Amino acid sequence: MSVGTTTREAVRSRSAISVLDRFGAGLQRLPLHIVIIIFCAIWIVPTVGMILNSFRSVSDMGQAGWWTTLFPPHGFTLASYQQVLAIEGVAPSIVSSVLITIPATVIQLTIATMGAYAFAWMKFPGKNLFFIVIVGLMVVPIQMTLIPVLQFFKLVHLNATIIAVWLAHSGYGLPFEVFLLRNYLGGLPREVFESAEVDGAGHSVRFLRIAVPMTLPAIASLVIFVFLGIWNDLLVALTFLGTSQYRPFTVVITGLVTSFGGGWQFLTAAAVLQMALPLAVFIALQRYFVRGVTAGSVKG
Repeated sequence: MSVGTTTREAVRSRSAISVLDRFGAGLQRLPLHIVIIIFCAIWIVPTVGMILNSFRSVSDMGQAGWWTTLFPPHGFTLASYQQVLAIEGVAPSIVSSVLITIPATVIQLTIATMGAYAFAWMKFPGKNLFFIVIVGLMVVPIQMTLIPVLQFFKLVHLNATIIAVWLAHSGYGLPFEVFLLRNYLGGLPREVFESAEVDGAGHSVRFLRIAVPMTLPAIASLVIFVFLGIWNDLLVALTFLGTSQYRPFTVVITGLVTSFGGGWQFLTAAAVLQMALPLAVFIALQRYFVRGVTAGSVKG
């Protein structure tokens, strides 16, 4: 037997062993994959059913399940969306939701990023005490603060205004955001900031040119969570806006179904409209979201 033949047989043997190892590893991970698929199906199947039902007529929804639309004839229609948008106050409420959510998100993350930088890289008296107080505010239930804050807004004539909702959301969200960003900023390389300080860069330059770009994944991840939280909020909007003309879409949706169950056919279309913009934001920022979530999980 030649040396070349022996070498080829050894290579084939190693390849066979490698295939068997991969197959065995795949079998070991099979239960985990099955569990993941089951959980994904539990979340995805009802969502798909809701979306398909939103494009069906009321008579079709009463006669057969949503899965029947997967096969011809589909019978899709935009009637439910047209009816929802034709309801008085729905279209303005969607605009109000945008006017509430985007500025409130920007305000929160701007203040939180600056505050986190201050706690991470600046020196001032009582810094640790202030940080402990801010972290401690995370455990205070929102419900305990609604009435005092509402009375304060009435005193300063901000009640039933969008500004009141901006300030309320900012106050409730800042403790967690400052805590999270401070930990992220504190883990950035100290050498980078020290080199910038030696070159004469002040805190404003270090914040805008170093801290913000390097913290962008964490900020983008927070944008998703903050945007979703404010967009889907009902409690704060009901408390500080009441019957104001600036009611968001979440408040208007609660009035689509009567106490006797009438108007249920509007809910699927309204729910799809409610989730459309947050879904677009998530898709646009998903790569930053993954980077922000996995940051620090692997050390070089």
